[in-house]
Amino acid sequence: MPDCKHDHESCTPQQMIEAARQICAEKERRFTPLREHVFHLIAHHNGPVKAYDLLDQLKPELGSPKPPTVYRALEFLAGLGLIHRVEALNAYVACDHSQGRHVAEFFICEKCEGLQERHANDHVECVPDGFSINRSVIEHYGVCKKCAA
Repeated sequence: MPDCKHDHESCTPQQMIEAARQICAEKERRFTPLREHVFHLIAHHNGPVKAYDLLDQLKPELGSPKPPTVYRALEFLAGLGLIHRVEALNAYVACDHSQGRHVAEFFICEKCEGLQERHANDHVECVPDGFSINRSVIEHYGVCKKCAA
């Protein structure tokens, strides 16, 4: 696994939630109870989590919200960079925000679906002049050290 500039595993879910509150306040965006609850579930999940898994976890607390409600919350969180969407898994992971806005590079184990993230800001330097990136996804597939053993 490549070296990472930040150890994501050292961030607690509560630290990520506090950072998310601060980012929402700075950008004058509402961190509603539903949005916070969805982020809480993602931050506490050990690995990528799918929208319908979140929906199942929300049912007891929020009176069975419908899928569009969860997807709107996910869109809001992703738009602020609070979470990343792992395209091929159609799942979401929390971002710790310690490095500010960054390009996420994912290393996904094909056996256990474990995921590790690295900040790939060096790719931004290769962007042609005048091109504005709205969203970028870099995903690598293979076998993690644990599964290879």
